[in-house]
Amino acid sequence: MEQDKEIAIVSVMIKMYCKHYHHTKGELCDECNELLEYVKFRRSKCPFGDNKTFCSNCKVHCYKPEMRERIRKVMRYSGPRIFFIHPVIATKHVVESIKVKRLNKKGK
Repeated sequence: MEQDKEIAIVSVMIKMYCKHYHHTKGELCDECNELLEYVKFRRSKCPFGDNKTFCSNCKVHCYKPEMRERIRKVMRYSGPRIFFIHPVIATKHVVESIKVKRLNKKGK
């Protein structure tokens, strides 16, 4: 997925999470803004570039454990809800995840 598109989707997901859990309106709280900046930085350094799969399907984990847990919480909350905002992208993510899981099973 292209870097700009991926960052845009993650940004929407973090905003959804922040609005629900931190009760913000429009702006991200400092904690969520820090997470978004970290995601942007790590994505810009990804060795796979625009040919990468979703981070959850990647064999190389670029995030520090603390940040990985934080983004995981965001994804758990926002993932099911993103279907209502970006249904095409959400569907592509599900299809890609299924493909990767099938390939991993065949490879073992």
